[in-house]
Amino acid sequence: MRAQALKGHLDGMLLAALEDGPRHGYAVMEALRAGSDGRFDLPTGTIYPALRRLERAGLVCARWSEEGGRRRRLYELTPDGRRMLDAERHSWREFSAAVTALLGPHQRPVTQ
Repeated sequence: MRAQALKGHLDGMLLAALEDGPRHGYAVMEALRAGSDGRFDLPTGTIYPALRRLERAGLVCARWSEEGGRRRRLYELTPDGRRMLDAERHSWREFSAAVTALLGPHQRPVTQ
């Protein structure tokens, strides 16, 4: 999938990856990969800065946890993040319907 296609949608995708509960950054990357059948295999250099940006915006909160002797940063949606995810989904439905109407199968007029 071209990086250009993600422009404007990464935040919503990250929020959706956190919808089911807290995850560390690598688990977020895995959720995006698995949820897209491998189409979104994004590098850490894309994911972590975006998660930090969402944290600064108050859409995600983060805390340190320790698992198996490793410290990991867990990210979780805030109430504002959940509201933003709902708004992103609504916006996506409208956008994708419009694009599908334009790029979907061309219907030729029936001639008689």
